[in-house]
Amino acid sequence: MKIEHRFTDPTKDAYSEMDFSRTSSEIRNPDGTIVFSQHDIEIPGGWSQVAADVIAQKYFRKAGVPAKLKKVKEKGVPKFLWRSEADLEKLESLPEEERYGGETTAKQVFDRLAGAWAYWGWKGNYFSSEKDALAYYNEMRFMLAKQMAAPNSPQWFNTGLHWAYGIDGPSQGHYYVDFESKKLVRSKSSYEHPQPHACFIQSVSDDLVNEGGIMDLWNREARLFKYGSGTGTNFSSLRGAGENLSGGGKSSGLMSFLKIGDRAAGAIKSGGTTRRAAKMVICDMDHPDIEEFINWKVKEEQKVASLVAGSKLHEQKLNEIFEAIKCWDGAEDAACDPKKNAQLKSAIRSAKKVMIPETYVSRVLQYAKQGYASIEFPTYDTDWDSEAYVTVAGQNSNNSVRVTDSFLQAVKDDADWELLRRKDGKVAKVVKARDLWDQVGHAAWACADPGIQFHDTVNSWHTCPEDGEIRGSNPCSEYMFLDDTACNLASMNLLSFFKDGVFQSEDYIHATRLWTITLEISVLMAQFPSEQIAKLSYEFRTLGLGYANIGGLLMNMGLSYDSDEGRALCGAITALMTGISYKTSAEMAKELGPFNGFNRNSKHMLRVIDNHRKASHSKTDGYKGLAVKPIPLDAKNCPDQEVVRLAREAWDQAFDLGKVHGYRNAQTTVIAPTGTIGLVMDCDTTGIEPDFALVKFKKLAGGGYFKIINQSVPAALETLGYSGEQIEDIIGYAVGHGSLVSAPGINHDMLLGHGFGEGELKKIEAALASAFDIRFVFNQWTLGEDFCKGTLGIPESQLMDPTFDLLKHLGFSRAQVDAANEYVCGSMTLEGAPHLSSEHINVFDCANPCGKKGKRFLSVNSHIYMMAAAQSFISGAISKTINMPNDAVISECLEAYELSWSLGVKANALYRDGSKLSQPLAAALIEDDEELEEVLLEAPDGQKAQVLAEKIVEKVIVKEVMRAQDREKLPQRRKGYTQKAMVGGHKVYLRTGEYEDGSLGEIFIDMHKEGAGFRAMMNNFAIAISVGLQYGVPLEEFVDAFTFTRFEPAGMVQGNDSVKNATSILDYIFRELAISYLDRTDLAHVQPEGEHFDDLGRGEEEGKRNIEDVSQGAAMRSVEMLKQVSSTGYLRKRVPQHLMVLQGGVEGEVATGLADGTTGAVIDSATALSNSDIKVSSAIDDRTKAKMQGFEGDPCGDCGNYTLVRNGTCMKCNTCGSTSGCS
Repeated sequence: MKIEHRFTDPTKDAYSEMDFSRTSSEIRNPDGTIVFSQHDIEIPGGWSQVAADVIAQKYFRKAGVPAKLKKVKEKGVPKFLWRSEADLEKLESLPEEERYGGETTAKQVFDRLAGAWAYWGWKGNYFSSEKDALAYYNEMRFMLAKQMAAPNSPQWFNTGLHWAYGIDGPSQGHYYVDFESKKLVRSKSSYEHPQPHACFIQSVSDDLVNEGGIMDLWNREARLFKYGSGTGTNFSSLRGAGENLSGGGKSSGLMSFLKIGDRAAGAIKSGGTTRRAAKMVICDMDHPDIEEFINWKVKEEQKVASLVAGSKLHEQKLNEIFEAIKCWDGAEDAACDPKKNAQLKSAIRSAKKVMIPETYVSRVLQYAKQGYASIEFPTYDTDWDSEAYVTVAGQNSNNSVRVTDSFLQAVKDDADWELLRRKDGKVAKVVKARDLWDQVGHAAWACADPGIQFHDTVNSWHTCPEDGEIRGSNPCSEYMFLDDTACNLASMNLLSFFKDGVFQSEDYIHATRLWTITLEISVLMAQFPSEQIAKLSYEFRTLGLGYANIGGLLMNMGLSYDSDEGRALCGAITALMTGISYKTSAEMAKELGPFNGFNRNSKHMLRVIDNHRKASHSKTDGYKGLAVKPIPLDAKNCPDQEVVRLAREAWDQAFDLGKVHGYRNAQTTVIAPTGTIGLVMDCDTTGIEPDFALVKFKKLAGGGYFKIINQSVPAALETLGYSGEQIEDIIGYAVGHGSLVSAPGINHDMLLGHGFGEGELKKIEAALASAFDIRFVFNQWTLGEDFCKGTLGIPESQLMDPTFDLLKHLGFSRAQVDAANEYVCGSMTLEGAPHLSSEHINVFDCANPCGKKGKRFLSVNSHIYMMAAAQSFISGAISKTINMPNDAVISECLEAYELSWSLGVKANALYRDGSKLSQPLAAALIEDDEELEEVLLEAPDGQKAQVLAEKIVEKVIVKEVMRAQDREKLPQRRKGYTQKAMVGGHKVYLRTGEYEDGSLGEIFIDMHKEGAGFRAMMNNFAIAISVGLQYGVPLEEFVDAFTFTRFEPAGMVQGNDSVKNATSILDYIFRELAISYLDRTDLAHVQPEGEHFDDLGRGEEEGKRNIEDVSQGAAMRSVEMLKQVSSTGYLRKRVPQHLMVLQGGVEGEVATGLADGTTGAVIDSATALSNSDIKVSSAIDDRTKAKMQGFEGDPCGDCGNYTLVRNGTCMKCNTCGSTSGCS
C-alpha cells in the first residue's frame, strides 16, 4: 500500500511543528486521599486537563518501562521499526530504584502505538516500501497528538508494550491465527501479540456444563470483563421454563440462568473498576419466556422501591414504639404495656396500619423490656449501587429483544403470535402480538429496558449470510455480526477536520484510509480470549471505524442538529467514510487477498455494497434484498457538495474494486459511543450524539473546575454573522459574571449584614466559578460546619437535611435568589440571549433543556432521523441513546420504535428522563411541597439534590405518614430560663423548656400567693399551650392570639428588662416569649440589646448589629459552645459581646478575647471542653453531598469521586475521565 505524507514533512519529525508542555495530573478520592498523581508529564499543547488526566492515569504505562533501551535487530525489518528491549548492562549502572519506571510523556504512548502498528504492518506486507512505512508511522503519530482520531482503550492499554519496551509476561489463555502459517496458535506471551479488541459477541448452547454451554459462558464472560472488554449474547437457544429435560425433569427456564449470569457479572464487573459489567443480553420475541424477560427489570425495580419504602417505614415506626416507651411517665413496669401506655398503643396501631409485621412489633417490646432504647433497622435508598439494587437481579446488563418484520406485521394486524419451544419447535403459548408489543413499550417507558434490535433489517445488510444469521451484538449495539467474533474500534474527531470554515474532505479521506489499514493490521497482530473467537475474527476480519463530534461540527458550521442540512451533511460524511473504508479494504484485498469467507459470500456482499452505493447516489428504488428501503443521501440539502461528490466517487470505486478483488474485511465501520476516547480527543459531543449542554465545567490543573461556554458556540455565532461585541454579550448571558459583587438580589453588603465575614465571602467567591446555582454554593462544605452552626445558628438536623436551603433560611426570597442566580451563574442557555435571532436559536438546541430557564430540546424524532441518515452508510450499526422527556407516554415509545424500523435503523435504545428509579424527576409529586419545588424545578435535569432519588417511594408513603405522627417530645434534660416579674402588683413566675435546637417546647406559669383556683387555671393553661407547641403549633400563633388581651391583673411590670406594661397576665407572658424566642422586639418597650439587663442603651453603638463579624477559628467554636450550654430564650436569640475563651482553644488557636477583637464564650477553665469534645461529625454521606452539589450521586469506580455525569446510557467521571460502559 502506498502512503503519502499529508500532515507531516518527510524531512522532519512528526512532532516538529507542535508545542508540548509540562503539566501535572492528580486525581483524589472524596476524602482527599490521592488516587493518582504524576508530575512533570509532557502533553501536547492545547490539550485540556481532563484529556491530560485520562492519558496519564489510564493510558500511560505505570511500571516496567526500562530506563535504558537497546534495539533488537530483525532481518528484513527497517531499522526504525526494530523493537526495543531493556539494556541490562546499562541498567546495572543505575540505582535499582531508577532502573524501571513508567511512561512520562505522551510521545512515548503515541510512538509505541504507531510503531507497533507499523511493525506488524511491515511484517504483514501492508506497505509497498520502507518509505511508505515511515510515512504511515509519522502520519499516525501526528493524528494521535493532534486529537484527530483515537483507537479503543485496549489498544492504549496493550499495544506496543512488547515492541517499545520488551515488556512481556506469561500467557493469559489467549489464541491467535499465525498470519504466515495460517494455523491457530495458543499464545505463549501476554504482550507480543496484544489484545486490542473491545467488543465481543459470544454464543451459548443449551447445555449446562459442557464447553460452549451456559456455565462455560460465565467463565468466558469473566475473562473479558476482567480486562475491561464488553460482550453480548443472544440467549434464545436456551429452553423455556417447563420444557422437558433429557433426564425426565423440567427446565427451570431462561430467566433462572440469566439471574446467575447477572450475579456473576456483577461480582466481576469490568476489571473491578466500574459500576457494572459491560454486557448485552438478547432474547428473540418468539421465546416461551419472552414476557418474563421483557418485564424483568420493571419488576426488579419495583422490588427496589418496596425495599426502600419498607425499610424506612420499619425504621421509623419501630423507633416510634421505642420513643413511646421512653416517654412514659408512669410506673416503670407499665411502660411496655399498650393497655396502660396510650402513646405506645397509638404507636403500635400506626405500625400495623403500614403493615409492619407483628413479629417485629413484639420484638421491639421485648428489646425495650431488656433495656434497649432504640433499634438500628437497616434502611436502603434508590442509588444504583446501593444495597437495594445489589439485592435484586438484572442490573448488570443492557437487555434487548430481537424483533422480526413478521412480528411487527402481526402487531399491525392485531394477529396472534406463537411462542415456540426451543427443543422441538412446537407452540408453547399463543399471545396477541399487540399485547406483547405494548409490554415492550411499557417496560422501556418504565425502566429504559429492553432496547429493540430489528432482526430482519440487520440481516438484510449482512455481508456473510452463508455463515449464519446475525443474532447478537456487543453491549452498546454498534457491532452486529456473527457469534464468537470480535471488533476493535477507532473514531475520528470530525471537528479536527473543520478548518477555516470548510470541512477538509481530502484530509478526512486520508485519515479514513490510514485508520482502516490500522484496524486491519490490528486483526493480524491480535490475540483473542478463545479459540473460536480467534478463528472467526481471523476469517472475517471485521473492523469498527467511526467518528465522534458530529454535534460539535454541525454547531460550528451554524447548522441545527434537527435540520435537513444537518442530516444531509451527516449522511454525506458517513457515506464518504464507509465508501473510502471499503475502497481501502478492496485495495488491501488486491495485495493480500480477500477475507477467507468472501468467496462463498461474494454475491451477498456485493449486493450490500451496491445498496450502499445506490443510497449514496440518492436512489429511491432499485435496492435488492431489502424489505425496508434505506434513507438515501439528501444531496440537495447538503451544504458541502464536495463531500457528496467524493462520497459517490468512493462508493463507485469501492464497488468496482470489490467486484475484481473482493474485500479484505466483512465489515469496516460502526458508530460507537466514544466515551473515554472522546475525552482524550477533547470532543464536545460523543459519537453521533448532539450536545448535552451549552455550558461546560473545565478542569483546572491545580484541581477544581471553571465554567466555560461550549467551544462550538462562539464559532457558530461567528459563522452566523454576529459581531465580536454581540458574541461577548451572548456568552456573558449564558455563563454569567461568576461573582456576587454588585449582584442584584444577593450581594456582599447583604451577606455582611447576616454575619458573613471576609473569610466566608472569599470562600463563596472561589466556589461560584464552577457553580450552576448559587444555592449549591451556600452550604456547610463551602462555608464550614462551624460557621453555619455557630454564627448562623443553623441546627445540625437542618444542615443534614438534603432539602435545606440556606439562602431561604437567611430570609432571601425566591425572586432575590433568581436575580442573583442569573447574574452570577448565567442562564446556561441561549434562549432569551441579547442579539440572538429567533431563526438561529435551533442551532444551539441540545439533547436536554439547558439551564434553569431553557425550554427547548431536540425532539425524539430528530434523534431517529439523524440515525437513519447515517445508518444507510454504516456497515455495522449505531450506538445511540434516544432521549425522551419525562412526560413522554408509553405510546410515544412504541411510535419511536416503529419510526426507527420504518427508516431502516438497526437498533433503538430509548432513555426517558427519570425512567430509572435511581434518577427520578418527580415533577408531578412536588405540587404540594413549596420548599422542594424551588429546589427541584430550578435545577438542571440530572443535577437534583438527593431528595429527587427518593421521592417516588417516599413522598406518598413516608412523608404523608410522618405528618400524622405523635407529638414531638422534649429531651429528658432540657434548657430553659425562669423569669420573675410583677404585673399590676402580682408576682408571676414564667419557666420555659427548650428543644435541643433552642426552640420553645413548654412553659410553666405560677402566681405567688394567689387563690388556688386562679393558680390552677394558669397552670392548666400553660399545659395546654405546651401540648400545642409539642404538636407543632407555631409560637407565633399563640403570640398573635394572646397579646393585647385585657383582664385583671394588669398594669405596670416590674422586674422584666424589656416589658414595662401589660394589659393582662397573658399579654405579659406572650410578649416575653415573643421577645425571647421570636425576636419580636416590636412587642418590647425597651429594646433587649444590653450586655447586662440593667443597661438602658449603647450610646453611639445604638442601632448597630448586636453581633460582630467573627474571625475564622476560636470565635465560631465559642458561639457554638455557647448555644450548647445556654438557653436561647434567656439570651433572647442574641450572642452577647466581649465574652472570652479562657481555655480549650479551637483548631489549635487560642482566642485572645478583647486583645484581637474576637468574640467568644465564657468557659470555666476547669470544665473547658477539648476540641474533640465539641466537634460534631457530619452524618451526611458523600452521595447526598454530591447530589446537592449537582452531580448524579453515584461514585466513580476508578477514583471513587462522586463526580459522575450522564453520558448517554453510561456515566462519565468529571474527575478522572472514566466511563461506566465498556472500553
